[in-house]
Amino acid sequence: MFAAKSLLVIGIFYLCSILPVTLHAETSQNGTWTTAAPAPTQRTEVAAAALEGKVYVVGGFSKPSLQNALKFAISSDMEVYDPTTNTWSIDTPLPEGRHHAGIASLDGFLYVIGGFTKAFLSIWHAVPTVYQYNPSSKTWREMAPMPTARGALGVAVYQNRIYAIGGYDGKHNSAAVEIFDPEKNTWTTAAPMPTPRDHLAAATVNSRIYAIGGRPELDYHQNMSTVEEYDPHTNQWQPRSDMPTARSGITASVIGDRIYVLGGESGEGTFATNEAYTPANDRWQVMAPMPTARHGLGSAVVNERLYVIGGGPTPGGSFSQVNEVFTPPKSATLKE
Repeated sequence: MFAAKSLLVIGIFYLCSILPVTLHAETSQNGTWTTAAPAPTQRTEVAAAALEGKVYVVGGFSKPSLQNALKFAISSDMEVYDPTTNTWSIDTPLPEGRHHAGIASLDGFLYVIGGFTKAFLSIWHAVPTVYQYNPSSKTWREMAPMPTARGALGVAVYQNRIYAIGGYDGKHNSAAVEIFDPEKNTWTTAAPMPTPRDHLAAATVNSRIYAIGGRPELDYHQNMSTVEEYDPHTNQWQPRSDMPTARSGITASVIGDRIYVLGGESGEGTFATNEAYTPANDRWQVMAPMPTARHGLGSAVVNERLYVIGGGPTPGGSFSQVNEVFTPPKSATLKE
């Protein structure tokens, strides 16, 4: 009897000792999250990009206050996060407030493209403006405007060009794909996106650009799971596997050969969803969800870690200063 009880106790002890390791292993297969220093201000509908090892968070809506009431809480702020020191600093604000703008980092400069601003009593006035930020001089410069004014667009970079994709022009969805050459300060037009939409995400992997998710006519009750691939060399689009979860108001960043698509909103609430797409095999995998569900968030990658910042925890006008960090799984290939 004593021997049997001893074996039972030893068995329970052994099970308890290995269980946390097993759970940790299962979690790490889908990546892990940690929390970093929160942003200085609460914002949503921000634009974020990495530049010289830091994360720049620009524009959006600030939490309403008496100080920003005349601007309809539309922000021109630029806050900079340094992952090395886990600290924030305040940098030169945008020349004019923007929300739902596109953003790109290229050749040591930051570009903020399009978006919405206020006009009379509306906060949905689409603009074509392009602002270039020089981190050395800490100054902004206005560049040649987009041919098509729009906000809630997707932006991607390929071979020293910036691609502005889709969005909302103030009345309708735009299918426009316009290409900016910063060196020449000129725009050209490419084949339109097959499925016009706004609040989408765009990302580049290898030699292709992907337009992911979104919504029609600003309506998050009709979220899309659509994924379309653009080949800059042939100027052609083709459909790819749908995203597992139809979402809009999302953000996307690339680590290695995968696109991670995070967050979003619908009529029922916000998403903590984190889904990874591997273009090489046209497959999606559900990854570890964000600790904080939100939409209108920004993301950027520094040293193989994905920083997801700001955004609204509830649909519509809500705000946060959350800064959560995703570390992808070490395995080189997503599970089938």
